[in-house]
Amino acid sequence: MNPDFQAVFTQLREMLRRHAGSLAITEDSPACFFSSRRRHTRTGKPMDIAWIVVGKNYVSFHHMAVYGCEALRTAMPPALKARMQGKACFNFKKPDDALFAQLEQLTVDGFAAFRKAGWL
Repeated sequence: MNPDFQAVFTQLREMLRRHAGSLAITEDSPACFFSSRRRHTRTGKPMDIAWIVVGKNYVSFHHMAVYGCEALRTAMPPALKARMQGKACFNFKKPDDALFAQLEQLTVDGFAAFRKAGWL
């Protein structure tokens, strides 16, 4: 694995782990980290909330609260928004402390928005 990708993955995994709270960790391997709500209210199955995957060309950080809460996308710093792919995915090739701090705040705000909405 690309050493930069491993460093990105390690930093993002630790950040997500710090803020996962009561979320279940459904996968924690060298290339994937998934945090899920214990059970979806309608289906009864675990619901993925935030996850990190090491891919061929970058490390992807996914956070469903960003997809579900327009206010989070609107308030997002432009430098972080430039890393967005789709509505809930951010791609990184190298560690970037400034961007990771912005992503951490977005993660905290996203979990808070999901708690307020009753999803967590």
